[in-house]
Amino acid sequence: MYYELATLTLPFGTAGQAAQNVQAFAGAPEAQGELLGCWFTDIGQLNQMIVLRGFASLDQLQAERERTQRSASPFGCGEIFQSLEQHSYKGFPWMKPVRPSAESGLAGPVYEIRSYGIKPGGVQPTLDLWEQYLPPREQLSPCVVAMLALDGPLRFTNIWAYESLNARSQIRADAVALGLWPPKGGPAWLTTAMSSTIALPTAVSPLK
Repeated sequence: MYYELATLTLPFGTAGQAAQNVQAFAGAPEAQGELLGCWFTDIGQLNQMIVLRGFASLDQLQAERERTQRSASPFGCGEIFQSLEQHSYKGFPWMKPVRPSAESGLAGPVYEIRSYGIKPGGVQPTLDLWEQYLPPREQLSPCVVAMLALDGPLRFTNIWAYESLNARSQIRADAVALGLWPPKGGPAWLTTAMSSTIALPTAVSPLK
């Protein structure tokens, strides 16, 4: 499964209209892929809308990227956003495709979006360690997706769903105390280029 994570930096007070425009753009008859998540940042870089779209193939992702780039109003927000970034990813090969909350039962409403830089040679060890350690870690809270970047610096991004910020703090502490997380040996393959954002679903987000 392939994914695109797009970030729109918006003027204050425009999130509601931007979300509706994103939904219309992603659901247009000519659109490729599927809108999966549409969040607005709450902790981290503020005034940003983060859009997750899923694609069955790389060709489909690239076709939609071209449509977006050629559009006079990308995501229907050309006259709204101050900046737009789009990044392509491939899901970890052993993970199930992301599905909307209505199908999967997976829900937040607090989502954490984390990105880690990977050292040279660290891709396969990271994939292997996550495959081993993620199932027991998910007994505490679900990982929405883990995906390897196809452009930009070598990195991967993972998205987690929590019931609340307090639940996030407690679950992360429990995972460390129980020895479930992080994967043993995993941090050795990571760089110091790390970021974390807490975001909440907009009204149009299929991941609630």
